Amino acid sequence: MAISFFDLFKIGIGPSSSHTVGPMRAANRFLMGLNDLGGLDSVSSVSVELYGSLALTGIGHGTDKAVILGLLGESPETVDPDAIQSNIDRVKQEKKLHLERKSWITFDPKKQILFFRKESLPLHPNGLIFNAYDKDHKQIHRRVYYSVGGGFVVNEETAEKDRLKKDQSDLPYPFTSGKELLGLCDAHSLTIAEIMLANEKVWRTEQEIMTRINEIWEVMKVCIDRGCRTEGVLPGGLKVQRRAPRMFQDLMNRPQASMQDPLAVLDWVNLYALAVNEENASGSRVVTAPTNGAAGIVPSVLRYYEDFIPQANAKGIQDFLLTAAAIGILYAENASISGAEVGCQGEVGVACSMAAAGLVAARGGRPDQIEQAAEVGMEHNLGLTCDPVGGLVQIPCIERNAMGAVKAINAARMALRGDGSHFVSLDSVIKTMRQTGQDMKSKYKETSRGGLAVNVIEC
Repeated sequence: MAISFFDLFKIGIGPSSSHTVGPMRAANRFLMGLNDLGGLDSVSSVSVELYGSLALTGIGHGTDKAVILGLLGESPETVDPDAIQSNIDRVKQEKKLHLERKSWITFDPKKQILFFRKESLPLHPNGLIFNAYDKDHKQIHRRVYYSVGGGFVVNEETAEKDRLKKDQSDLPYPFTSGKELLGLCDAHSLTIAEIMLANEKVWRTEQEIMTRINEIWEVMKVCIDRGCRTEGVLPGGLKVQRRAPRMFQDLMNRPQASMQDPLAVLDWVNLYALAVNEENASGSRVVTAPTNGAAGIVPSVLRYYEDFIPQANAKGIQDFLLTAAAIGILYAENASISGAEVGCQGEVGVACSMAAAGLVAARGGRPDQIEQAAEVGMEHNLGLTCDPVGGLVQIPCIERNAMGAVKAINAARMALRGDGSHFVSLDSVIKTMRQTGQDMKSKYKETSRGGLAVNVIEC
């Protein structure tokens, strides 16, 4: 195991980590590769080929826009969401890529972004190929990439060897299973959060780690707050009206009634999740947690902890996120966090599992209780399909985050009320999730060819 906390929790833009963030990274990596080869000056034009799920739902997920931005040198962490559309429009109008070292490269998105909807590359459903040509249209460079979920990108060679391009650093407490993780906690009298922090110190100082964790949490909170006040209709053909602003005003206007409703807190949890995922659907700045399609679950449960748990404190927030990351790493190592590979159980299910574990940790639960909460969070998301209507990360994705957040809170409460003993282990449920994803038909895995995507009439 050598996946960092900051591999799972990354600042990016919506609507999808695998279809937006990953392709943007791949395009940027291709551009940098041309620079490293010293070949940019000889490049006259480029083309991009999208395969499988990237081709089938790429328009709704903004994949075409993402590769244009990546070829312009933008990165998900630093791109200005407010300037995205103007940059895209400029490329479409001028049919050129304006680059720092070269005045322009011919690029007509309508002709040079190709969607191969009936074909898939061999190593993952999210495959894309970049080609560079000289003035005589002779191919001078070609790279194959796979966007494997959560913003992770691997090239063809790496994908053949391993699913994720992992750092090979020696960690003080390496683990590849829940059993190993619990064994380390027991053997060294450490919490899961302390195990994660010790491992992170291989790459960064403790001060840098905590500063960056706090930055991640700040971006999550800003996203919630922005979603609560931003009104309007989400982009795309579905014309989905934002609900979070109205819900926020309603909750603010009935505090006394809320006090008499024992389940009123769930209204706030729902609000937080809807706010984040409406922001994600609009292409705004979010944190992959561990994906954009499931970006609202961890922030909403953590905001629940901060707002509604009297003992909440800064250490609890840090323990929550570190613990959630440890659980996410187990899924990334042993199964998948890609909806195109295993369905939405790999996105909403994993985020629910991570959030449940994090909440137990923040509330002082033992490692065995944390492991149980993580297991419950996934067990009751097994088989969850990824069937976005219209290829947009809106229906059922936005509401699904609210349901996942509530389920995570309930899983944490069940675990904290128990003694840590349970029949199904986290490792068993991760294995089951992987097998279920393998058995799931491709039409239920982010292709918009099955489920709600074909049974809901688009208006």
